[in-house]
Amino acid sequence: MSSDRLAHVDSLNQRLTATGTVAGIVTVVSRNGVIVHQSTSGVRGVDDPRPIALDDIFRIYSMSKPMTAVAAMQLYEQGKFQLTDPVSKYIPELKGLSVYDDGVIRPVEREMTMQQLLTHTAGFSYGFDPNNPVDRMYLDAKLWEAKNLVEFVERLAKLPLMFDPGDDWQYSVAVDVTGLVIQRLSGQRFDEYLHQHIFEPLDMVDTAFIVPPEKLDRLLPNHVFDSNSMKSVSIEHIFEFFPVAADMFYENCRAMCDHEDVSLFSGGSGLVSTVRDYLRFALAMRTGEFNGVRILSPKTVQYMRMNHLPDGMTPVTPIDRISFPSGGWGIGFSVVTDPASQGVMTSLGEYAWSGGAGTVFWIDPLEDLVVVSMMQLMGTWPSYQWDLRVAVNQAILSSNE
Repeated sequence: MSSDRLAHVDSLNQRLTATGTVAGIVTVVSRNGVIVHQSTSGVRGVDDPRPIALDDIFRIYSMSKPMTAVAAMQLYEQGKFQLTDPVSKYIPELKGLSVYDDGVIRPVEREMTMQQLLTHTAGFSYGFDPNNPVDRMYLDAKLWEAKNLVEFVERLAKLPLMFDPGDDWQYSVAVDVTGLVIQRLSGQRFDEYLHQHIFEPLDMVDTAFIVPPEKLDRLLPNHVFDSNSMKSVSIEHIFEFFPVAADMFYENCRAMCDHEDVSLFSGGSGLVSTVRDYLRFALAMRTGEFNGVRILSPKTVQYMRMNHLPDGMTPVTPIDRISFPSGGWGIGFSVVTDPASQGVMTSLGEYAWSGGAGTVFWIDPLEDLVVVSMMQLMGTWPSYQWDLRVAVNQAILSSNE
């Protein structure tokens, strides 16, 4: 890779931070397992002018999901479940669910399977669209006020599904449900399982649901985008500029609002991390091993990054229903199935995901490329992700294709 061309990553990040669009950004690029670029740009927050640092702690929100998927597949490797098993075998609270069908609530036609749970095809939702009748029920159920995963699922079980399991793809709380499956199959509390079997083995020292007192000064402030000024503003303005997710991400929740006192361990959105830690995780997810520590078989990783969706089913964003530039979905990741049709320079088989505050990572197995970039700005930033892909990929001088 060209170090001169990788300067485009700096230019992109500095342009966004200099204009106040984003307070600060940290980016790390690895090729063939070696870090070829790492940079910081901007400040810790709009009210904190100190330079952002490589070891600052970020809310990674939905980038928690791949870690939960890995935990589930570790148990799958041990024969604890089969992907064809009904979810109710492990969570009987989800037996006999209903579905919202054109204004009528009726019994489901089939039980959801573990594979559907792990690929967002189980029929659950998130509650992001207040105009959708099912999402409105999610909001009214106040899922994120549940004190733990058991109560979370008990509340969820009373709500109808968006569709019969397997009929469609819907970004959802399925990964939070997976956390309870992991808890019951392993006999460990979900957060303790992640720490013992993923974070500790990979030396991910700052990844957790709870930030201890001695690290709180490294937890960055969160922000929301002011579409009037085109700048980042304090998260306190979330009800004005990002009301669709305000209750979930800012207040009235036990999972993602307060990282000092957590009892609802959200495998879908609850973790914090650093670029160092997440890079170690992403490097491990090339083959299941990092620095001599194996967390999954290479065959399992290969299976996870396959497209698990049937022909004609496409993952779409949870709010505006715009297709992701991937085309497919694996177990824990989006998966690029047709690079040319997506309008973004990438590689066939790239697997990736992002977080609600602008964090993003991807793994390109063709180029053996791993990228992790983090900011704290609510509202997914797809345009930044695509600009970053261009900035990174154009620096490749010798492609493996």
